[in-house]
Amino acid sequence: MTEEKKTNGGQTSKEYTAEGIQVLKGLEAVRLRPAMYIGDTTVRGLHHLVYEVVDNSIDEAMAGYCDDIHVLIGKGDTIKVRDNGRGIPVGFHKEEGKSALEVVLTSLHAGGKFDNEAYKVSGGLHGVGVSCVNALSEWLSAEVHRDGTVYYMEFARGARQGELKEIGKCPEDQTGTTITFKPDHQIFPELVFNFDTLRSRIRELAFLNRGVKITIVDDRNDEPREEIFHYEGGIVEYVRWLNESRSSICPEPIYIEGEKDGIQIEVAMDYNEGYAESLFTFANNINTQEGGSHLSGFRAGLTRTLNAYGNSSGLFKKDMGALTGDDVREGLTAIIAVKIPDPQFEGQTKTKLGNTEVKGQVEALINTYLAEYLNEHPKEAKLIIGKCVSAAHGREAARKARDLTRRKSALDSAALPGKLADCSSRVPAECELYLVEGDSAGGSAKQGRERRFQAILPLKGKILNVEKARLDKMLGNDEVRTIITALGTGVGLGVFDITKLRYHKVIIMTDADVDGSHILTLILTLFFRHFREVIENGYMYIAEPPLYRVKKGKTEIYAYSDEQKDGLVEQMGNKGIYVQRYKGLGEMNPDQLWETTMNPDARTMTRVTIGDAAEADHIFTTLMGEEVEPRRRFIEENASLVKLEDLDI
Repeated sequence: MTEEKKTNGGQTSKEYTAEGIQVLKGLEAVRLRPAMYIGDTTVRGLHHLVYEVVDNSIDEAMAGYCDDIHVLIGKGDTIKVRDNGRGIPVGFHKEEGKSALEVVLTSLHAGGKFDNEAYKVSGGLHGVGVSCVNALSEWLSAEVHRDGTVYYMEFARGARQGELKEIGKCPEDQTGTTITFKPDHQIFPELVFNFDTLRSRIRELAFLNRGVKITIVDDRNDEPREEIFHYEGGIVEYVRWLNESRSSICPEPIYIEGEKDGIQIEVAMDYNEGYAESLFTFANNINTQEGGSHLSGFRAGLTRTLNAYGNSSGLFKKDMGALTGDDVREGLTAIIAVKIPDPQFEGQTKTKLGNTEVKGQVEALINTYLAEYLNEHPKEAKLIIGKCVSAAHGREAARKARDLTRRKSALDSAALPGKLADCSSRVPAECELYLVEGDSAGGSAKQGRERRFQAILPLKGKILNVEKARLDKMLGNDEVRTIITALGTGVGLGVFDITKLRYHKVIIMTDADVDGSHILTLILTLFFRHFREVIENGYMYIAEPPLYRVKKGKTEIYAYSDEQKDGLVEQMGNKGIYVQRYKGLGEMNPDQLWETTMNPDARTMTRVTIGDAAEADHIFTTLMGEEVEPRRRFIEENASLVKLEDLDI
């Protein structure tokens, strides 16, 4: 029993005694603090449940026992994941006094991934995956095909519902596991799975595990939606997919693989005629978004090898200095994937590989095999070195352009562009910058804004498409330069500094027409390629101005969609109604623009996030790159699906 006593402030507190120690048994801890195990209980955490189950099947694939995985989103947002792996063991577990299947599904830190025998390499690091899914599901069932028998077991919110059953026979060679579950509405307030979100992760896993076929089916609608991902070329096909809308320099991506001390290393890379660096790293199928030792090793090996080849082959001019890391990565698309028996992750989101030994191994592999490739392919080597030398010239031109504009005070935050109507506050956390299409709308926004914390920057016409331009050309574009100046962060590697961002809400406000959508995409491309941290930190938004003003008598209501407008017209009665369709922001007077789009108490905005960096990279290249055919195909396939409800790039 705990004892109460008075604190210095006179309040009652409970004495910290042995009786006050609470022990959570089984999966109670997961249900009490789900965010500790799956990150959060938002839509992101909900989808993480599926990844945990699929990752178990992928572990079977990495061990060489599974090549077919099927994911079904069923009616009521249930999930079924079936594989043809060995099947979870069902025998009696002596220490726990129950079947191994029940142990795996109800015990944290239980599984075959700790002794390095059942699984040499595993993506599930902590053995809590499927048991967490069980704990956070309203119900879960497991069906196992093993040793010629079909076994079945059910659970409800992590608790076993009956004993392990034998429900049938199957051929001896027919093995595998099927996990079916429905997430618990008591845990997840928004219980709707997004097909595209799951598809992105499944495509990624198929690329990273060559030869494994993964099917995803959405059976919630009258017409099921199905996609099959199966890549015999593995990460080579991943690079081809990323470069689909780019003009590649080499006929085929360069592929390098090796193994040392149990660490498997795969690298696929290709150069294109663009200027963006698209580099993605993985460790045991986990997307290491913060990089780590494998990325450091790749970068070091790449820079050293290309400099050595350029010098030895006579492709460098005598007065030319060494290529920098930035030079050799311009226009580079690469995938670095490692598989490690004992991975160590660090960083803010635990997605940075910390195994120090990996750096030297990756660097040595690149030094050896990339040098071999360059010597055996002199034509491609000359094109690659030429691309890098061109990047070095561009870097020098950008430096001179930056120095010149600085001397003119154009990039000096103390000399802000004249068209910027700045706010009076100097506290970034409360400041907002509206990037507004056109001088007319900009004028209304300037008059209607709250001057204390809202800044307005009108943009004239369509800004430069930075997907097709190097930094020096970008700095020569007036509209882009005014954006850079207003932000205050600087631009370019070694210059950009997110801590100097002057506004913690950067809001794009364009017309709801084709031109407005194009301008929106151009601005998003600029930020994704050169100010990605603004998006990653949650500082980027899209304003949602109304499409209609519906008026009857003195009653005036704004509608943000055709459906909403039709509903209002029906609700107010068809007679005596005036409906105004806004063709552009400039048609609204300052009061209307404030009331509908800029008032923090009434406005609706969409926060821009990056759900899948590789998918976003592919989309931006498709929409804004040189190749026309992939863009036409993308628009035809996706035009009917476009909504501005949740922009997750």
